Amino acid sequence: MKLNHFDENGNAVMVDVSNKPDTHRTATATGVIHVSPEIMAAVKDGSVKKGDVLGVARVAGIMGVKRTSELIPMCHPLPIQKCSVDFEIDENAGVIRVFCTVKTEGKTGVEMEALTGVQVTLLTIYDMCKAIDKHMVMSDIHLEEKTGGKSGDFRFEK
Repeated sequence: MKLNHFDENGNAVMVDVSNKPDTHRTATATGVIHVSPEIMAAVKDGSVKKGDVLGVARVAGIMGVKRTSELIPMCHPLPIQKCSVDFEIDENAGVIRVFCTVKTEGKTGVEMEALTGVQVTLLTIYDMCKAIDKHMVMSDIHLEEKTGGKSGDFRFEK
């Protein structure tokens, strides 16, 4: 398989997408953070000193999506048309699952944006809760699905 982020001399380059047609593209990524019962209780009852953990984390994730091309060297800046960050809480397992869905109409996909959104959301949860307990673990971060583009649709199969 030829990697298209390198030229014939092995130099890293941004892929030329100028001749590709614009298509509707979506991507959803997910990841989890494992937290202690104390953190879970504080998040659920809104008693974390830094404020509304999930509300702030959602905004941070959206901001991360919008700044992805500034963080990942070969990412194209994209006109994000929709971004959502959602949560599933499993109190018994001590898990907060994050879902980030990104949509655009363009020449390249939004997988990196969705993955960045998840990571920034998880990091924000960690940052806001670390005064309670630093024993948090972020894991299972992956692309759940994507649509559009030359490579077609993708769905993560476990």
